[in-house]
Amino acid sequence: MKLAFIGLGNMGLPMVRNILRAGYAVTVYNRSPGRCDELKSERTVIAESAAIAVAGADIAITMLADDPAVESVVLGSGDAADEGGHGVIAGLNRGAVHLSMSTISPSLSRKLADAHRRAGQDYVSAPVFGRPEAAAAAKLWIVAAGSTESLARCQPLFQVLGQGAFVVGTDPWQANIVKLGGNFLIASMLEALGEAFALMKKAGVSPGQFLEVVNGSLFKSPLYENYGRIVVEEHFEPAGFQLRLGLKDARLVLGAADGLAVPMPLASLIHDHLLAALARGMGQRDWSAFTQVLAENAGLESQSP
Repeated sequence: MKLAFIGLGNMGLPMVRNILRAGYAVTVYNRSPGRCDELKSERTVIAESAAIAVAGADIAITMLADDPAVESVVLGSGDAADEGGHGVIAGLNRGAVHLSMSTISPSLSRKLADAHRRAGQDYVSAPVFGRPEAAAAAKLWIVAAGSTESLARCQPLFQVLGQGAFVVGTDPWQANIVKLGGNFLIASMLEALGEAFALMKKAGVSPGQFLEVVNGSLFKSPLYENYGRIVVEEHFEPAGFQLRLGLKDARLVLGAADGLAVPMPLASLIHDHLLAALARGMGQRDWSAFTQVLAENAGLESQSP
């Protein structure tokens, strides 16, 4: 099976390395060419465009930051499958699969599915849960949706990249709505931790001890443990997931909710706190840094620079 991989960011680069370790041949493309240099000695072919990268591939994987990046790389410079000439759709063979692992809006996912269908290609959406360290350890959780046949073709890659895959539907956009819902729950946890930690600090109780109590007795969750420690220690750099991208996901979940007429007042609150953190210059920090806004609202001073 010949593969193409587009997007060598903090998640994409370790994912490519796991695919290479599994013995697959991979052609890679990244919009910032310097990232490709890290793979020059690892049996990869480096392409000059997305269309060249996917030419002849059985499966083309994209792992990009946001809707504009995905739309540009997949559709090229035009809005239709036969326009642009430099995108994934222009270069991918009929019958090949585009495996989109980015966190994007359901509306863009629908648009990509339609474009691939017109071009005679298959499209699977499979966003992931997990930070860069999980990607490096092949411990991602994958949420997938698409046709049964296309999902079966992608299954060997799911086994290489993650510790499990959940199939949530036959319409690709359904995987994207699940990913956004999951990120909303994580952000809700951070909101709750930030508020509770501020309360503990004002009361003279150690937030670290509080975390030990509640996670040891109530939740017993690795998410509470890992994110709780990041917030307690204010270890927001280097970012596992940048705050500016967390704000992007908050906007996406609110957009999806608006389209389905689902009120999400907590998502609106979290969006505003993320936006406030961005306004304070925290966009490149880990998204859990928005808990500092909650501490400031309580009259507490941050210890991080």
